[in-house]
Amino acid sequence: MKRMILTLTGILLFCHMQAQDLTQLHFKVEEAPEWSALFIRNNGWFGGDGIYTIPFNGVENKPADSLLFIFSDSMIGTISNDSLQPGFRMVHNSVAIMKGKNIDFAWGHNEQDESVSVFEPNTPRTEKTDYYWLGDGFVNQEQHNTLYIFGYRVRNVSEEAFGFREVGNTLIKIPAGTPPPFTGYEQMDTPFFFTDKGGQIGSFGAGIFVNTAKAGAPAPDGYVYIYGVHGMDKQMVVARVKPAVFDHFNQWRFWDGTKWNKDMNKVADVTSKVSNELSLSPLPDGRYVLIFQEGGMGMTIGMRIGASPIGPFGPVIRLWDCSRDAEEKTYVMYNAKAHPALSAPGELLISYNVNSLEFFTDLPKHPHLYRPRFIKLKFN
Repeated sequence: MKRMILTLTGILLFCHMQAQDLTQLHFKVEEAPEWSALFIRNNGWFGGDGIYTIPFNGVENKPADSLLFIFSDSMIGTISNDSLQPGFRMVHNSVAIMKGKNIDFAWGHNEQDESVSVFEPNTPRTEKTDYYWLGDGFVNQEQHNTLYIFGYRVRNVSEEAFGFREVGNTLIKIPAGTPPPFTGYEQMDTPFFFTDKGGQIGSFGAGIFVNTAKAGAPAPDGYVYIYGVHGMDKQMVVARVKPAVFDHFNQWRFWDGTKWNKDMNKVADVTSKVSNELSLSPLPDGRYVLIFQEGGMGMTIGMRIGASPIGPFGPVIRLWDCSRDAEEKTYVMYNAKAHPALSAPGELLISYNVNSLEFFTDLPKHPHLYRPRFIKLKFN
């Protein structure tokens, strides 16, 4: 009888998910110039991509008084009279802490007092030239407010503009209260870097949705949902785990299209044409919005409406044309995502990254090019 009731509940839930409108949402979009201007900086950190925001209190879906920004490749140096000064340096990741409207950036320094990355890979699978780009992260309230961040091990393979490749997936673990630039953090190789059936690589950590009551989720089920992306078509896959065992990798389960499976190789695509960084956020009406750069890299910020954290997801709804920021034909836009902890009620603040295919040629001409831009998605 108990099994029959559970099955009936599952059927009803599935029917409810199927019945939701995944094609329409009343909204408007506008620029957020005050947020874009916040990252126009002339001393120290003056550019970066890979922007994620993590509220220190672990409450994901409400405005936060104190939160962490994490960036991947970042530029450190000086801009004077809109001119880039000699001695600038790129580091592979950096962080910033925002309290109220004040933001303080941090990066590492070596023995020669040169700027270096905050996080450096040092795991059994790490090779000498590997470095970290950062995935999403969260403060785990079920593990003494430990901060978890995904680290992608990346390796340069040529001198071309995109002459790099991801070679591994790791998890960075930082005790609560550790000040930046973080030292003494733990890092561990994970099994969540994979090759798909088409021979393309994939990895988990593109986005995290903490679906717990403590995190402020409106319909909590007690799980952390972790999104992965793979393949040229940017297909999205989903895993979940209880936060208390987040770093117990054998406790992770993967959505295979009908059930949660222990075998990562059975994971099913839930949608496609997303980007390597993305976000999932709840709507007041019980639906969810997936925010991404359509196809991974391009001029369009896209949204799909989901019936649940695992879908089904509706068609791409195009939100924003980023071409207005393309001062040069060589500019590229990528990895849009929402930041609920920075968003006012009834809206989502969305960032996207700007870069150039001729980075070191365009940077002296436009020294502020390499920074996030922001828009606001307002729900009517």
